[in-house]
Amino acid sequence: MDTILLLKAAIMGVVEGLTEFLPISSTGHLILAGALLGFDDDKAKVFDIAIQTGAIFAVILVYWQKIRDTLVALPSSRQAQRFALNVLIGFLPAVVLGLAFGKVIKEHLFTPVVVASTFILGGFIILWAERRSPVATRVTSVDDMSPLDALKVGLVQCLAMVPGTSRSGATIIGGMLLGLSRKAATDYSFFLAMPTLIGAGVYSLYKERALLSVGDAPLFAVGLLFSFLSAWICVRWLLRYISSHSFVPFAWYRIVFGVLVLITAGMGWVRWEG
Repeated sequence: MDTILLLKAAIMGVVEGLTEFLPISSTGHLILAGALLGFDDDKAKVFDIAIQTGAIFAVILVYWQKIRDTLVALPSSRQAQRFALNVLIGFLPAVVLGLAFGKVIKEHLFTPVVVASTFILGGFIILWAERRSPVATRVTSVDDMSPLDALKVGLVQCLAMVPGTSRSGATIIGGMLLGLSRKAATDYSFFLAMPTLIGAGVYSLYKERALLSVGDAPLFAVGLLFSFLSAWICVRWLLRYISSHSFVPFAWYRIVFGVLVLITAGMGWVRWEG
C-alpha cells in the first residue's frame, strides 16, 4: 500500500485519539485534517468512524480494573449490576435517535454554518457552566448514579449528533450541570463512550462494506494503532488535568476553532459538507 496513504492514516489516527475525549469535537477536527490531507472521500469517512474503536481500546485499558471488577461481580453484586444497567440506559438514546435521524443529520447539518455555530455556541456554554454558581454535587462517583441520572446524560449525549458539538463535551458538561462531580461526569462519559463508539464503528463498517476490500486492512490497522496510542496518552492526561483545572481553555479553543471553520469555508479551503 502507498506509504503516503499510510502516513495520512497515522496522522488521522493521532487527530482522532487526541480529540475524541476532549470537549472540542473530534468530528470537526477530522473533517479539517482530512481536507488538508486530501483524505476526505467516502472511504475516508468510514475510516474516520472506524478508528474511533482504537480510541475506545485506550479507554478500556485505562479503566480495565473497574471493568474487570464489574464483570466479575456482575452475577452477585447489586452495585455492579446497577453500574452496568446505567451504562446501558445511557447508551440507548443514542441508538434510537441515531438510527432514526442519523441519515437526515448527515444530509442537512454537515454545513460550515452548523459546524462553526456549534463550536462557538458550545464554547460559550462551557464558559457559562464553569463561571455560574456551582451546582450542588449530588453524585461524586459513577457508582452513585441513579438510572434517571444515566438517562439524562444519555439524552444529553444525543446533542453530539449535531456536528461540532463534541460527545465528550456534551456528556461531561451536561453531567456537571445535572449534579455530577467533575470526576464522575468525566468517568461516566468515558464508560458511555465504549458501547456508543464501538457500536458506531461496527455499524458504519457493516453499512459501507461495499466500499472496502481486504487491501484496506493496513490502512485501517495503522489508523487504529495511532488512534489507540494518542488516546491512551490523552485520557491519562485529562484525568490528571480535571483534578485541578476547569474546561475554560477548551471553551476558548472551541470559539477560535469555530471562527477557523468559517474562514476555511468562506475561502473555499475546506469542504465541510457531507
